[in-house]
This record gives sequence, C-alpha cells and structure tokens, in this order.
Amino acid sequence: GQFPGPPLNVTTNWNVVVNVRNALDEPLLLTWHGLQHRKNSWQDGVTGTNCPIPAGWNWTYQFQVKDQVGSFFYSPSALPLHRAAGGYGGIVVNNRDVVPIPFPFPDGGDLTLFIGDWYLRSHKDLRRSLDAGTPLGAPDGVLINGLGPYRYNDSLVPPAIAYERINVEPGRTYRLRVHNVGVSTSLNFRIQGHSLLLVETEGSYTSQQNYSNMDIHVGQSYSFLVTMDQNASTDYYVVASARFVTDPGAVDKLTGVAILHYSNSQGPASGPLPAAPDDQYDTAFSINQARSIRWNVTASGARPNPQGSFHYGDITVTDVYLLQSQPPELIDGQLRSTINGISYIAPSTPLILAQLFNVPGVFKLDFPNHPMNRLPKVDTSVINGTYKGFMEIIFQNNATTVQSYHLDGYAFFVVGMDYGLWTDNSRGTYNKWDGVARSTIQVFPGAWTAVLVFLDNAGIWNLRVENLDSWYMGQELYISVVNPEEDHSDKTPLPLPDNTIFCGALSSLQNTLELRRLGRRCPQR
Repeated sequence: GQFPGPPLNVTTNWNVVVNVRNALDEPLLLTWHGLQHRKNSWQDGVTGTNCPIPAGWNWTYQFQVKDQVGSFFYSPSALPLHRAAGGYGGIVVNNRDVVPIPFPFPDGGDLTLFIGDWYLRSHKDLRRSLDAGTPLGAPDGVLINGLGPYRYNDSLVPPAIAYERINVEPGRTYRLRVHNVGVSTSLNFRIQGHSLLLVETEGSYTSQQNYSNMDIHVGQSYSFLVTMDQNASTDYYVVASARFVTDPGAVDKLTGVAILHYSNSQGPASGPLPAAPDDQYDTAFSINQARSIRWNVTASGARPNPQGSFHYGDITVTDVYLLQSQPPELIDGQLRSTINGISYIAPSTPLILAQLFNVPGVFKLDFPNHPMNRLPKVDTSVINGTYKGFMEIIFQNNATTVQSYHLDGYAFFVVGMDYGLWTDNSRGTYNKWDGVARSTIQVFPGAWTAVLVFLDNAGIWNLRVENLDSWYMGQELYISVVNPEEDHSDKTPLPLPDNTIFCGALSSLQNTLELRRLGRRCPQR
C-alpha cells in the first residue's frame, strides 16, 4: 500500500472513476472532503448515503467534479476512527484553460503536505477506549506526510526516525497544499525563513495575504504560494505543532518537523524551530487570524464569472438552525457527544436508500432548530432542508475543545465568529460581502461561528465534526434536501447507481442484484 494514498489530479467538470478494493478485515467507505457531488449524494461515501463496502469486495465510485476547483482530500469514513490509521490522499481540481488562476502560475509546481496528530494505538484500540467511556488522551506525536519529526533536538527526538524531505529549486515558487488529516488536534503550520502567501482554501480563492504561520484545524485544507528566496546557507525547518493542548507535558512531543531542502543547500537545518504563536492556550490570535481570511470577490473560480457575483449578503434567510454542542456525557450508560441534545446513531439502512424505497422507521425529519430543554438522547433525527432555501447555521461550542464542522455537498459562507453566546444581535457583526466560502470551519470553545448556505444541491448530506472522537460518539447529523418539482428536471438527483450495495432492511435486494448480474454474464441457452 501507499501512505499517504495516491493523489487524484483532475480538472473542473471531469468525470472521475475510482475503484476501491477493500483489503481490510472490516467494512470501508471513502468520503471526498469538499467535493460537492452535485445531485449525486450516492457517491458521498458516508453511512447515511452508502452501505459500507464489505471486506474483500471491490466497489467503484463515479462522480463529476462539477464547477469546482481547489484543494481537497479523501479519507476512510465507514467508521470515523478509520482515518486515525491513514487511508487518506490528496485531491487537486485544476482550473480549465479558459479560466485563469488569480496569481502567476507557480513555476516550481505543486507540493502536498498532510499534517496530523497520531496515536501509536490502533484505530480499533481507540474505538475500544471510547466504547469503554475513556477519552483518547493526548496523541503520541504529529506526522508530516506520514513521517515522524526530523531530529531537531537530541533530547526530544529519538534517533533514526524517518522524516519528510521536501526538495525545491532556488528562486522558484511552489503551490503548497496543506491538509490537517489528524484525529482531533489543531496544528500551527510554518516554514523557517519563508512567508506563506494564502491563495485558496477548500475550493475558494482568497484575498492574497502573507502569513508567517497558519492555524489549520482538523479537516481543513489551505494552499499557499511559497517562494524559495533564501540564501540556502542551510536547510529549513517545516513545522506543524499542536495548539490548545491542555497537557503542558505533551506540547513538545506534539511537534512535527520536516525539512525544506534547496538543491544548492550548504548544510543541515540548525538553530531553534521557528516560533509558534506566543500563547499556546489563548485562542485570540487564532480567532483573529480566521477572521482575516477573506473571499477574493474579483477572481474567477471554476467559471469565468467572478466569485463575488453571488451576492450572498443580499439573500433572505429562510431557515435558522442554532446547533449547540456540550462536553461528552453519558446517555444510557455510554459516553456520547451531542448536537442540540441529540447523539446521532447510524441505522443499518442508509438514509437515502430508506427515503428512495420508503422504508419506514429508519429516520425522522424532526431535528430541532435550537437546543431543547430536555435530557440528551440517542436518535436518528434529520434536518428537513428547504430546496433552494438559504439557511443560517450557528455553531455554538459549549464544550472545552476546538471543534471543526464539515458539511458535505456544499460550500458555506463564513460570516461571523466570536466569543460568548450567540444572540440575534450577533448578526450585526456578520460579514455580508467577502466571507470565505468553504466546507470546514472551526468553532472555538466558549464561542460561536455562523455560516450561510444556499441549499441548491438535492440529496441527503452529512454535517459532522471532523474531530474523530466526537464524530464517533455521535456528533453529526444529516440534512435532507428534496426538490419538490414534479417535472424530474436536471435539478433532481441522479438515479440509483447500478452498482449500489444494499444492506439493512434492503439486504434482500443485494441478492436479487447479484442474480441479475450473474444472469447478464451467463450465456443464454
């Protein structure tokens, strides 16, 4: 196998075919972080849309990267903690030739970096810990492209650890795509002696700003232009270090270090690592940095028209959902995470199949639009979204750690972020003009983040925390978006794929399907 996994390098509107062979001893799905799968949630690769691929099976994903550009990644998703064992890889969606990128083409090319915290325990052991009601505790390290830290400090880093070396040419500019694919830890990314010119995040071109470092939260993706403009007297450190870690003793070991190596380098990297933000525990720097990331409203995205031609700030909101999280709590003797007091439990029949085949009792379209004054519960409750409605979602984090929320099928506009409890008056602080459109956003503890999303993509779509422990314990939900039009126009979802796997209440259809396939292969007598 390959770790990280093979990259997908495609162009806007290409049709993509990915064959997956499940050689694991348990079911598998892959999900495609940030790809919107227009009208095609059949390919989304989460348990609400797909039966997992059984051990030993092949299954083929087929989708179009419709009207998208940018930096994304794929990862395993049948059980959230699969990603803790790897299985992720990069996705690059290039602009068509007729749509220019809003910056000079990087003459050095593309480089992809995966950063993430790492546990020495297997993903199965991590699941067993959570099932027993035991938090995962601090990770054992931070990896860069699946490799451990360069030995920048003899007392902190043991000898003979393999590390990532990034080979570059002096004077050239590279587009560096960085993804946090870890379990639960926010990481600060920086390169010794080099500025990071932010140009894109999760499919949106950003206003171009230089940063000395960037906080990248779990599940987030950024791309920077980095120019090799130093004198190459030595190699340079590339660092991803943990943020907001509560255990002071864990901070030093949670530092991933790679090496940036110029072809004319005169010696190894030396000296202290480039400095992280001053206060390890203070989120003020990070929240201000997040607010500084803006949409490039004059740049073209996947289409020739400017990104800012969609005036999201002028659209009337039709639905408001205040989604509140709490620290994990016991529900029926199990440690669970909740949204609005509901901990999601995945049914054996995927939601979209239950909807298509009218299977009763699988889910309810009754997810509350605000926190309820009642005891928490485990349920399969779904938001009933309005097709072409404009939804305002406020994520209120009453837990004690930074959380990243991700929405499949869409990009949402990040319009507000602040400390305290959200109120109606908070709308007065919203950015109605150049809030960046993306699919994964951080919510700081004791704070809120507000997003706006246009529900024009029919299907059933997953909204989840990317922190794998909380996701595993139920901090997710689904949004059902049904097109009510009767004409079955091109706005309706694509039909059931021929290779659909059936499970749960529809398992008998799998046997029928296999017989039909066998019949097509056998010659007629």
